[in-house]
Amino acid sequence: MQKREAIRYFENAKEILSRSPIEDNAYADVKYVQEACGTTYLAVLKAIDEYLLNKGLTKKELPKSVDGYKEMIRKHIAIHNGKLLREFEILYEELHIAGYYRGNLRHTKVVKEAFKSAKEFIDKIK
Repeated sequence: MQKREAIRYFENAKEILSRSPIEDNAYADVKYVQEACGTTYLAVLKAIDEYLLNKGLTKKELPKSVDGYKEMIRKHIAIHNGKLLREFEILYEELHIAGYYRGNLRHTKVVKEAFKSAKEFIDKIK
């Protein structure tokens, strides 16, 4: 169920991003970029939550911080794919910190690559 939720968040993020006009290969309205990056990061978290719930964790046991997510990835997911923790850390830095929190992502190619990486991460969490 939540995998669908992760995809729904991801699709919503793309729709939000499409609201920003593009000028000289950069998004002109950073508000939409920030909102879209935040929503994409939430999609990543939703995918991890679904995986953990399917592995038998309860909603109460789900992580409540980025460090908690890193620990859960290390403990429950990375044993199958060691690269996933590093990918998560990169997505956290790019989408949550640079894109959402600081509003530093503007170039269309950079934002689209970050979204592509997030979608690939979501697809790997099964």
